[in-house]
Amino acid sequence: MSQRIKIKALLQSGETGTEVTVKGWVRAFRSNRFIALNDGSTNGNLQIVVDFENTDPALLKRITFGAAVSITGKLAPSLGQGQSVEVIASEIEILGDCNPDEFPLQPKKQTLEFLRENAHLRFRTNTFGAIFRVRNTLSFAVHQFFQEKGFVYLHTPVITQSDAEGAGEAFHVTNFDLNNVPRTDTGEVDYKQDFFGKSTNLTVSGQLEGELGAMALSDIYTFGPTFRAENSNTTRHLAEFWMIEPEMAFYDIHDNANLAEELLKYVISYALDKNKEDLEFLTQRLLEEEKQKPQNERSELSLLDKLQFCLNNDFERLTYTEAIQILRDSTPNKKKKFVYPVEGWGTDLQSEHERYLVEKHFKKPVILTDYPKEIKSFYMRQNDDGKTVAAMDILFPGIGEIIGGSQREERLDKLETRMDELGIPKDELWWYLDTRRFGACPHSGFGLGFERLVLFVTGMGNIRDVIPFPRFPKNAEF
Repeated sequence: MSQRIKIKALLQSGETGTEVTVKGWVRAFRSNRFIALNDGSTNGNLQIVVDFENTDPALLKRITFGAAVSITGKLAPSLGQGQSVEVIASEIEILGDCNPDEFPLQPKKQTLEFLRENAHLRFRTNTFGAIFRVRNTLSFAVHQFFQEKGFVYLHTPVITQSDAEGAGEAFHVTNFDLNNVPRTDTGEVDYKQDFFGKSTNLTVSGQLEGELGAMALSDIYTFGPTFRAENSNTTRHLAEFWMIEPEMAFYDIHDNANLAEELLKYVISYALDKNKEDLEFLTQRLLEEEKQKPQNERSELSLLDKLQFCLNNDFERLTYTEAIQILRDSTPNKKKKFVYPVEGWGTDLQSEHERYLVEKHFKKPVILTDYPKEIKSFYMRQNDDGKTVAAMDILFPGIGEIIGGSQREERLDKLETRMDELGIPKDELWWYLDTRRFGACPHSGFGLGFERLVLFVTGMGNIRDVIPFPRFPKNAEF
């Protein structure tokens, strides 16, 4: 029997005259003669030519949209347009029937909302085939980037006692029977009887544990799932998502920014090289979608242009203070066009402000540094002015913040003082403080939300469409 060959490889090779076996799903069956076969390796279909006069009519009836088939035959030059080769079938085997009357997907345009409700089947569409092939490439590129630089891939815990962000939006983990939770004499939950003996939750970040690794291995990165119990139904939030979080010993804030810019350019360039067809398809999809919008809401750049925009420009670097001045003096702010007016120093920047800086003012990606310490996390290194911290955010067109990071506070006294100011219990983070007691050094790191990266590279508008099975309030289906 012939060895199975992926359709993408066949279409790219252009070889003819050999016998091949292909397996996939029927995308169309025309005139009882031409099967459009797809196996998910590409959006391109392989045309199969069926000798319908010498094929059992009962078998022909089973060749329906969505059916899984195995086909053996000779590769021949294609006479039709759009493909270089086709297969002249000599054997057809139905591997899995698909009743077209019951199959939720139909050979027509489906709404993204409908496909979210049928996320178990949406991989079979061209749009989601392209998205998840790009996601796969980006994931590989992230690992390759760090591995080439000698970083150690560190698996940080999914179950933890710490809330790295201090936001209190964590999912609790317990082994208690929720109908019979043990209580202390004062009526509080008695966590000493729980599985871990303490209150635990799903991780919101691997950063704090990543810092521990960096203090011995120098350069580490994490790439794993994180969880936020944030009751948000926006197009930018998920309850479960993946984070890339490198931590580097002996890096200052500028080294940190350089690495982050290099990472983003590397993975975008890698996807453009490896997923050219998919990104061309997604560019066309976005173009069609934007035609439905009013002219003033359409993007000035196509998806491919936007990706090149990030590769071709050195990222603009400026301080938060400089950015606030630009935003205060901007026309949208003076004309009260911003939903959140920029009133002065200390304002927490919103996505609309970030996008203005990138898309309108500088017309290039932006790295903002030196934010007010009051709007940033406790672990960020305090600057000499006493008001700001060595924070760093990277802002991208269409999306706003894509990376957030900082130089970490390595001075024990400063860190403890800040924790006291914010009411963060030092006894619970004794192990984190130990890294400042024993051989502390300047170090930095950042977090890149992987779904935000995929959202940007694919041009999709909703983050639920770039993760296979989205988790959000009131939904944990599939």
